[in-house]
Amino acid sequence: MKRIDYFLLILLLVSSSAYSQSFVPKDFVVPSVLENEYFRIRMLTVNDVVKDYDAVMSSVDHLQKVWPDSGWPSADLTFEQDLIDLGWHQKEFQLRRSFAYTVVALDESEVVGCLYIDSTTKTDYDAEVYMWVRTSTLDKGYDQILFNTVKQWMAKEWPFKKVAYPGREISWKDWKATK
Repeated sequence: MKRIDYFLLILLLVSSSAYSQSFVPKDFVVPSVLENEYFRIRMLTVNDVVKDYDAVMSSVDHLQKVWPDSGWPSADLTFEQDLIDLGWHQKEFQLRRSFAYTVVALDESEVVGCLYIDSTTKTDYDAEVYMWVRTSTLDKGYDQILFNTVKQWMAKEWPFKKVAYPGREISWKDWKATK
């Protein structure tokens, strides 16, 4: 089976009713964009694959430290695998099951990073939020700027009362131990 066939199979599975449980209220209008003086945050789609792949592959060492136990991204991640990941994220967003945003330069010339808003199984939280920036933006302070921007956005625009930021406000060790 060709990889593109796997991609279509994944999209079919994720769009089935068993997998289409939204974790935001039905009447909640999901924010489509947030912009500041540094970057724009908007829905991640398959159309972003070229710039996303460049951002990921130019930042492999840094990203493996952001998610130390995940193995993502592997140094041999292919363009096609990234496309499949983006297709998955796009479909999940459409189904309101999770929300992946790309963080792009204001002129859309490059992907600066990504933001992921996910449901959680942890009883003390109602959402998990992860984010990363490409290595070339670290010395500009973009990691902290993105984190501060996202925290304010989550508090102001999203319906969650208790948001977890694993690897940031909660160590990975403590997060894994949280029930």
